[in-house]
Amino acid sequence: MSRIARGVGVIETRGIEPVPEVERTGSVAGLFWLWLAANMGVLGITLGAALVALVGLNIWQALLVAVIGAGGSFAMVGWLSTSGKLGGAPGLTLSRAVFGVRGNWAPTLVGWLGFVGWETVMCTTAAFALVLVLHTVGIEAGAVGTVLVVLLVVALAAAIGWFGHATILWIQKWLTVIFGAATLVVVVFLASTVDWASAWSLPAAPLAAVVSGIGFIAAGTGIGWLAAGPDYARYLAPSVRARTITVVTVVGAGIPLVLLIGLGALMAITDSSLAGASDPVAAIGAALPDWMLIPYLITAAMGLIAAADLSMYSSGLSLLAGGVPLRRTHAVLIDAALITVGSLYITVVAQDFFGPFTTFLTLLALPLSAWAGIFGMDLRRRSGYDPDALLDTQPGGAYWFRGGVHWGALGTWLAATVFGLLFTRIGWGEQIWFAGPFVDNWIGQNSLGWLVAGLAAAAVYWVLEPLRHHQSVSAARLLADSEPHMPQSPGEPAHEAEPEAAIHLAEEK
Repeated sequence: MSRIARGVGVIETRGIEPVPEVERTGSVAGLFWLWLAANMGVLGITLGAALVALVGLNIWQALLVAVIGAGGSFAMVGWLSTSGKLGGAPGLTLSRAVFGVRGNWAPTLVGWLGFVGWETVMCTTAAFALVLVLHTVGIEAGAVGTVLVVLLVVALAAAIGWFGHATILWIQKWLTVIFGAATLVVVVFLASTVDWASAWSLPAAPLAAVVSGIGFIAAGTGIGWLAAGPDYARYLAPSVRARTITVVTVVGAGIPLVLLIGLGALMAITDSSLAGASDPVAAIGAALPDWMLIPYLITAAMGLIAAADLSMYSSGLSLLAGGVPLRRTHAVLIDAALITVGSLYITVVAQDFFGPFTTFLTLLALPLSAWAGIFGMDLRRRSGYDPDALLDTQPGGAYWFRGGVHWGALGTWLAATVFGLLFTRIGWGEQIWFAGPFVDNWIGQNSLGWLVAGLAAAAVYWVLEPLRHHQSVSAARLLADSEPHMPQSPGEPAHEAEPEAAIHLAEEK
């Protein structure tokens, strides 16, 4: 039995410090169950309904978009996850090696806000499901009952995240086995209610709509998990191949997403209101018979909690990576408090779901894609991370750069995010809150501002970083040539300085 299995039910005390290689005994199969459980929630059905009702795709196009959008975005998640195996640390901690120990604060803050936002969305939707369970059995929750249900959902997700990595992997596997099977039963029944004749007769949408759908699905699925992948790969054995990690991540996440997105697209043919429902769980449940409603709602709630506990674990690590002096368990409790406030606002005050949800996805995708572009380009060139330097936040450390900031990376990230925003429209329905100057061209009309941000960040960093390295090496050589080489003893030649040390010394000067 591995260390991971023996750690089930034991609170993980490790924070963001790299995992020693002797403790990296995890199996890649754990990633499969983890991503399968995290993506079997009913939000996929809502995304699929939007492809037909809002984007205008037919069924075949919706399935193609689901495969490319979900599969492609989780391929990026899988690839970035390999950094966790390489460095043994969480993703936003490894990001210090790219942005500097201080420069990393900005992308870490965005990553943390993204996790908290996703947790709020998932806990809110799970609370909707349980409130409807009470209504089905004749109990009207009211405001007080809704508050209690929200507290229960957040407490369940926080408890799993509080125990940590080993417990999460174990619970995710059993949530998949039990509630994944129940989800499959619901999917089969809902598929039997579809008007198949109408489904096959839908006209095809233009190519631009397909591209727009791919962007929408990618932003709603894998993009939100980009920074979280390394958090779960850091316990993998060093012998696990990077390609295996990527494939397992794509397959684990892709199976439920393609199935649920396709089902949502089919259901939208007869009920287009599903795409914009303020309570998507209830809208889906309306198609089920009374005897199936309660099992469906409980299954839906647990599927969402299975995603929320992952996000809560990663958001706690993000707080630590941002320099907040807390234990990991305390960070999880802070997130739980914030999520409770956000969930109560949506369920009790705003009473709206899809508008805030789509706006959140649009905003989140821009800086996360830019971060992934830079982090990914760095990963391509990197052979390892300095475990001590990742935790060294004092001047002179290997990842201190200039003033604690790698300005080339941070400046590229900021510029790429703003550049992507120029192609972005933010709003819901007829209400537009922001529209960039380039939203009326093909890229803006197809909601691809996030892709522009990611590609621009990757391209600029790919050009700038070799130039910086070349300049640092040249400066180090000049510095070495300008200083006398004193022999250590008569007749013994002086030892040359380590190249990396000379480079860091040149950068400081």
